[in-house]
Amino acid sequence: MIALLDKYGVLLVFLTVLVEQLGLPIPAYPILIVAGALAVTGKVSLVLTVVAALAACLISDIFWFRAGRFYGKRILRLLCRISLNPDYCVSQTEDHFARHGAKSLLVAKFVPGFNTMGPPLAGALGMPARRFVAFALGGAVLWAGGGIALGTIFSSRVDDVLATLSTMGSTALVVVLALVGLFVLFKYIERRRFQRKTDIERVTMQELVALMMAGHKPIIIDARSDTARQLEPAIPGALIFNDCEPQELMAGIDKDKHVIVYCSCPNDVTAAQVARQFLANGFHKARPLQGGLDAWNEHKLNNTAV
Repeated sequence: MIALLDKYGVLLVFLTVLVEQLGLPIPAYPILIVAGALAVTGKVSLVLTVVAALAACLISDIFWFRAGRFYGKRILRLLCRISLNPDYCVSQTEDHFARHGAKSLLVAKFVPGFNTMGPPLAGALGMPARRFVAFALGGAVLWAGGGIALGTIFSSRVDDVLATLSTMGSTALVVVLALVGLFVLFKYIERRRFQRKTDIERVTMQELVALMMAGHKPIIIDARSDTARQLEPAIPGALIFNDCEPQELMAGIDKDKHVIVYCSCPNDVTAAQVARQFLANGFHKARPLQGGLDAWNEHKLNNTAV
């Protein structure tokens, strides 16, 4: 790492940060810390390192912001599919924005997944460009500046760690690979545990249409967040789950009715969780809609008469 920084300097910092912020799993923070440590000895320019890191962050953030502005929900779906946490990355990002708005961008880069999902969501929601750039720059200063500052403060410690790793040779590589393997295993186990919690029978769009055509008049529940409803309109006549307390909503629904819950998240996760709440309260015909709002919109495009 030291050899690479000696040879390529701030260019390596710029490229590594840019690639990571664009969404690839490249750890840029260690590079920032080492660059900060080397800046103490004068091997790299501290000012240019900071400028390079901030420029890379802004280029990536503006790119995703513009992508969100022009492509909206589609770019969010694409990013969610390649996320390490595809089941709930969108809902987490929406919740952050619903609670904190543009201020959430100040800490977005410290939250795995949110650092990539935040900018396109801001663009999709129509945040003014100047406001976005101001908060994105503030977040970049905290994130990149923090890493570089850590390197300058603990420069001697960083040198000791790098020296130790260099003497370990192939052992260091084995240790790093083992840690990566444990991380992947942990995420896999976490993913499987989460999926079991949402393992529930779903209703297909064709079955929902059949229920409606047969005159059953199923109760449709919109389980999406406030932010998600700003991006796409609800199914006509749907009850908004988050508009009131769950018990208050359930009190006004006949327990013998078909209750169909939908969301716009991958694997219908939120809808499955809400449907379980209905089942636990005696609604034995509650089921999540397979494919969620996407399935409904696709059906409407293919068949305008529902």
